[in-house]
Amino acid sequence: MNKEQNKNKNKNNDKEQNKKLLLSLVGLLLLLVILIAGIIIYNSYNSKEEENTIAYTDLIKEISYGNIEKVELTTGSRTAKVKFRNEEEEKTAIIPDTEAFVTLIQTKVAEGNEIELIQKPQSFLAQLPSTIFSILPTLIMVALFIMIFKMQGLGEKGKVYDETERKTKVRFDDVAGLEEEKGELKEIVDFLKRPEKYTKMGARVPKGVLLYGKPGTGKTLIAKAIAGEADVPFISMSGSEFIEMFAGLGASRVRKLFEKARKLAPCIVFIDEIDAIGSRRTSNSGAETENNQTLNQLLVEMDGFGTEETIIVLAATNRPEMLDKALLRPGRFDRQITIPNPDLKGRLEILKIHSKDKKLSDDVNLESIAEDTAGFTGAELENILNEAAIVATKNKHDEIENDDIEEAVKKVTVGLEKRERVISDKDKRLTAYHEAGHAVVSQYLPTQTNVKEVSIIPRGVAGGYTMYKSNEDKYYISKTEMQEKLIALLGGRAAEKLVLNDISTGASNDIEVATQIARDMVTKYGMSDTLGPIDFQGKEPYEMQMFGENIGDKIGEEVKTLIDTAYNDAITLLKEHRDKLDEIAETLLQKEKINEQEFNQIFEEA
Repeated sequence: MNKEQNKNKNKNNDKEQNKKLLLSLVGLLLLLVILIAGIIIYNSYNSKEEENTIAYTDLIKEISYGNIEKVELTTGSRTAKVKFRNEEEEKTAIIPDTEAFVTLIQTKVAEGNEIELIQKPQSFLAQLPSTIFSILPTLIMVALFIMIFKMQGLGEKGKVYDETERKTKVRFDDVAGLEEEKGELKEIVDFLKRPEKYTKMGARVPKGVLLYGKPGTGKTLIAKAIAGEADVPFISMSGSEFIEMFAGLGASRVRKLFEKARKLAPCIVFIDEIDAIGSRRTSNSGAETENNQTLNQLLVEMDGFGTEETIIVLAATNRPEMLDKALLRPGRFDRQITIPNPDLKGRLEILKIHSKDKKLSDDVNLESIAEDTAGFTGAELENILNEAAIVATKNKHDEIENDDIEEAVKKVTVGLEKRERVISDKDKRLTAYHEAGHAVVSQYLPTQTNVKEVSIIPRGVAGGYTMYKSNEDKYYISKTEMQEKLIALLGGRAAEKLVLNDISTGASNDIEVATQIARDMVTKYGMSDTLGPIDFQGKEPYEMQMFGENIGDKIGEEVKTLIDTAYNDAITLLKEHRDKLDEIAETLLQKEKINEQEFNQIFEEA
């Protein structure tokens, strides 16, 4: 059975289970509707009878006058049917005291009054409506609880690639850009295949491996690859699936998950987004107490592995700082492996894997794309190639061309191009000088990357954009580079002020990013000469007091100084190179877009 058939079988099983659950829920709802409808009909019938009733006091008078021919009483009921002389239609009366009423009738009969008294037992069918009505609230509550428990899913959870489908087909060759990480995890694979080799040496089974990194870096993929290489069952479950609205159900699911794992051992249990249940325990009540119980159960289960049970728990998170310390101690998650963004070589390998099933033109250079996508995750690279295929189809190309990929990159990073948007000449001029300001300032800052494209065509929420080449993987950023980044960010606002003697809202995002960088420089990276190398970030007020009075004001002053200095430096650069600023802005107004070659040509001209 191939991968596609396995996937279809999984889908069919899921559909069948969902269908059964839906049918059971519909059945319960239908039962409730029938019961409620029956009560409504019964009450409606009773209300019609009430229209043909006689008051008890009037009935007594009519008996005294000799106008009553027959009275019919039902045992256990306070309702009587009364027939008047010379009238066909019977009337109903409510009897407050049945025994006293019977005695009254018998007395009247003894006095010579001709009244027929009929007393009969109440039938089961007659009792049924009132009985149902009395137990209806209980029935509704039971039905609701059954529905909720079914929806909560008390059954076993966790997607298992079982028999032909439980063995995941992913291998390490399908995971690109993580060579060191794969080397570390190959030991896990070897242990799953040959545990006796390690136990003879006295080595303990690594119970858990925590994979952490940014979303899209391949944590889930590499977990599947471990199971695929080891050729063992792979049980996958998301942390959010343990969260329940009823106390104890999350812990129950943890127990059931590990019961399943013990039956399938040797196997791998994979818990994605483990921070949903593994966050630090608190003493609070409510939902957090339920989280605590679920986490405690997970800790107990991981402690309960015997040496004969070859079960390894893999977990993934992008927020390791939130996890409870008890999870991270040796004996639980023994190994913690960072899954980073791919480097240049890794990006190239990822692009090669995802381009296998795509028609690429000869002008497409994957190495160039890898150079221009520094900082991108594997998922983002896959998305770019997918978008490029969509763009190529839209443009009626036979193959994916380089321009299609360039458009896909812009679409993903900046947003959709909006050529049809009507923009006034005033706004065009302001946008042209704003983007030209960014580009010119960056050109004269040694640490900033080269300009790749400048445009005043709106994309996404931006009125225009300046794209830079990102052909270098950076692991550290110097103070000088951050200072010059501030200058480049404020170049757009500086150009508006210098040329138009006015400012606009177009620089709001630039200011936001610049302020955050300046704040991090002071509070996180200790780059302030005045305050020194101290970490102020995330400190409580009482912790800040140890650094002296008005420390918050001093931090604010340092941040403001960095921003003011960068803005003044941007103004100075633009004044020195006003001719280039005007030339680029005018070119943008004429052509709307300037590529890298055209931009460099302007600066090469004497």
